[in-house]
Amino acid sequence: MHTIAVVDDDPITRETLKAYLEGEGYRVMLARDGDQLSVLLARGRIDLLLLDIRLPGKDGLAVTRELRAVSNIGIILITGRSDRMDRLIGLELGADDYITKPFEPREILARTRSLLRRIARPTRPAGGRVKRFDGWELHLDKRRLRAPGGEDARLTSAEFELLAAFVENPGRVLSRDDLLDLTLRGDSVPYDRSIDRLVRRLRRVVEHDPADPARIVTVHGMGYMFQAAVD
Repeated sequence: MHTIAVVDDDPITRETLKAYLEGEGYRVMLARDGDQLSVLLARGRIDLLLLDIRLPGKDGLAVTRELRAVSNIGIILITGRSDRMDRLIGLELGADDYITKPFEPREILARTRSLLRRIARPTRPAGGRVKRFDGWELHLDKRRLRAPGGEDARLTSAEFELLAAFVENPGRVLSRDDLLDLTLRGDSVPYDRSIDRLVRRLRRVVEHDPADPARIVTVHGMGYMFQAAVD
């Protein structure tokens, strides 16, 4: 049973989502702010957060930033319709998805199921395959990226899928549609140009100079190409 934490300062929103998601078979925990969420996280595993941006005290963007430094937990931001810039910042910080208020519980359920499938997606057929490039190692079965110095580099689920798509297609120009097909496997993407933002985030991990990338290069008018040698 997956565990979902609903983090929102509105008690009606919290209780509505709790009742609906528990009725769909999920274990649901509630927090009204970042401090209560920290207590829940210390008590045990949480698979996914439904995280309101407009929290009292530490807001949802700060929570996202802190969690992404230490965890690959699934994060769906809950935002107001006027919070477009905050949504973009949240995605840059590593949130996996967002949904705007007012929302239908069925939409929350669909987004939640989609993200949990991505997080738990089984490995590609090649089992224990490891892809290597420029001293980096991408372990496809363990969903793990090891830097040239031997330390693990943290990637979100979407970032891992994007890097896997690149290293499995080196030297090939991939359009945004190609990358969406390869990374999300048919799951809908609720925000425009999501691939561009994922590429920017991934460059910060694997490039010496993200502003002048040498591995994930832009092919103007066409898409992106991974031009490092892969074995």
